[in-house]
Amino acid sequence: MPIKILMPALSPTMEEGNLAKWLVKEGDSVSSGDVIAEIETDKATMEVEAVDEGKIGKILVAEGSEGVKVNEVIALLLEEGEDASALEGAGSGAGGDNGGSKPSAPAPEKSAPDAAAKSEAAPAPAADAAPAKAPPAPAAADGGRIFASPLARRLASQNSLDLAAIGGSGPHGRIVKRDIDEALAAGTGKASAAPAAEAPKAAASAPALAKGPSSEQVLKLFEDGSYELVPHDGMRKTIAKRLTESKQTIPHFYVSVDCELDALLALRAQLNDAAPKDKDGKPAYKLSVNDMTIKALALALRDVPDANVSWTDEAMVKHKHSDVGVAVSIPGGLITPIVRSAEMKPLSVISNEMKDMGKRAKERKLKPEEYQGGTTAVSNMGMMGVKDFAAVVNPPHATILAVGAGEKRPVVKDDALAIATVMTVTLSTDHRAVDGALGAELLAAFRGYIENPMSMLV
Repeated sequence: MPIKILMPALSPTMEEGNLAKWLVKEGDSVSSGDVIAEIETDKATMEVEAVDEGKIGKILVAEGSEGVKVNEVIALLLEEGEDASALEGAGSGAGGDNGGSKPSAPAPEKSAPDAAAKSEAAPAPAADAAPAKAPPAPAAADGGRIFASPLARRLASQNSLDLAAIGGSGPHGRIVKRDIDEALAAGTGKASAAPAAEAPKAAASAPALAKGPSSEQVLKLFEDGSYELVPHDGMRKTIAKRLTESKQTIPHFYVSVDCELDALLALRAQLNDAAPKDKDGKPAYKLSVNDMTIKALALALRDVPDANVSWTDEAMVKHKHSDVGVAVSIPGGLITPIVRSAEMKPLSVISNEMKDMGKRAKERKLKPEEYQGGTTAVSNMGMMGVKDFAAVVNPPHATILAVGAGEKRPVVKDDALAIATVMTVTLSTDHRAVDGALGAELLAAFRGYIENPMSMLV
């Protein structure tokens, strides 16, 4: 019996993903460990490996398909001695249909998240635990079912399109996102207004803030047509959900201090000048202010362990190491690769790790354990010229440090006016776990390392 290749779960919270690219075609022979496809999640693109040996008998989900559910059958693998006739009756349903189903495995990872990191995973509120249901599959005029991906059904519903009037280009005529996009561009497939009038009155009374205004409500304000509809991708939906959850469930508290940077900038220049170089003259590292900020925050959390915590309803989770997430802007959103045990790592190691993870973050090549978990975070907008701002706590963290630009400012030293390079930082805390006095203690420790940077080297 053909083996079903299933859509793998690339992280504990993954519910669906996009099948970005097939690296094999029907008829190709594969061995265990061969990379056969690339899967996109909301944060990364990962390679998927074959678990078994055989020949690709049939590809059921076309590359470019979006919203493919975890454990959905994406291809059928013929075992040795089987031919195309074995595909008859091997349905494409979910992976639980028969014992021959085997999920493909994501590419091997260098390390797995430790137990502590897993325990830090932030559960969504109970009301959000179940994924939002896509509109039910519509029926054709002749009573037959119209096959469409969940994403296509949602987009059709949001844009008042009649799926029965849209041709499908996916496997077996399935309607996928690109068919919806083409219908919107061509102005075809518009549903009649009658069904909308028959919608239950309860829908109209739903709280507006729960879902936000509909596209139709917003577009009424722009009847001149001066707009473009850009459907939300998975990353933007995840960011929206997590930040809404954070601001609704976490009581934020903010503490700001100014830190003088002149000593740090001088030490940074000395360390960079002293960096060993390879035969091509390339230095082994090049420290940034952000690298030194990460180290300073990690050491401050080591010194003030009561602030290195995560809140749960049952107990306070006290972390043994400072795992510092660093916000990295990427097209369509941001991601926070994590420097694990940053309090124990030399500045040169932190610098090189951040360069590597920052590069792979922009390529969406980070592994889940490289951006999930963590105990705190740094968001640095100083490099963009921002003087000061307040960041949103990202659960399971209880703190996040917003870093502004270093700039020349007048200061008073020994009762005389002087000029210093000053940086404003703002600590956002989950007030359930880190109150004002504790937050102030943490910031004082942080400022101590920034203004006396030699202490970061011992």
